[in-house]
Amino acid sequence: MTVVAQEREQVVAGAIREISHIATLPEITVKIVELVEDPKSTAQDLDKVISADPALCSRILKVVNSSFYGLPGQIASINRAIVMLGLNAVKNIAIAASLAKLFRGGDLTPNFSAKDLWTHSNITAGASKMIANSLKLGLADEAFLAGLIHDIGIMVEMQFDRPKLLDVLRRTGADAKGIPASDMLNNEAAVYQATHQDFGAGLCEKWKFPKNFALVTGFHHDPMKLAAETRTLTAIVHVADRLAAETGMGFRQDIMNTSVDPAILDHLKMSAEKLAELKGLVQQQSADLAGLLAA
Repeated sequence: MTVVAQEREQVVAGAIREISHIATLPEITVKIVELVEDPKSTAQDLDKVISADPALCSRILKVVNSSFYGLPGQIASINRAIVMLGLNAVKNIAIAASLAKLFRGGDLTPNFSAKDLWTHSNITAGASKMIANSLKLGLADEAFLAGLIHDIGIMVEMQFDRPKLLDVLRRTGADAKGIPASDMLNNEAAVYQATHQDFGAGLCEKWKFPKNFALVTGFHHDPMKLAAETRTLTAIVHVADRLAAETGMGFRQDIMNTSVDPAILDHLKMSAEKLAELKGLVQQQSADLAGLLAA
């Protein structure tokens, strides 16, 4: 490991130690993960845990009943949602909904607030699921949660050292549409000696999330750095991140250019026509997606 890499690891580890209030998963999230990983647990067990938190329960049912899922009729219970969508889908929606409280905080600048980041994260989550569905890879539920947390490293930066994040945002700049004037990742590296990708990957490891999620948070700006066999989920979120930025809603200061590298499309076996079709769908549904998991 290079000296620079060692310094980056130390910065990330130090930051995550400092922000124990978000580095520790909400208790209910831990319970949900443990339940689903326990082969003896049932849908009723998950229903019981989620139903004990009325606010979380209502957020999950809001997502399940949205046009995004297109289910016939209104689903009034978590148990029915599990029957209709499956245990894994409801688990991922529940984890996503329980993380909403981490994205709280006032406006830092006219171009950045935690709420803007949550809006962007919601749209990216929805776009990730739409892309995964279109590719028929069986990754849609995982893609939804991966899209939601891809920028969680920015919240680590905000909680760890807010003045430094302000410095990064000042250096990055943005026009009235939020389009940055310089590369945010370079500015993060100069100010923090690490980027939001590094902080996000470190947080996922702290949370003991599956490795795939650490790869998404750690490489969503350049999935081609990953080995081909571990790249697909990150590539999906990379494309979704750009489609979300194109809507003009929420945070986008870490994306200077929303074009997608043809090599990434080749890896996903996605045509330019399919990309344009998905872009149109995300644009049409952006307002609904932005409010899917409103905190």
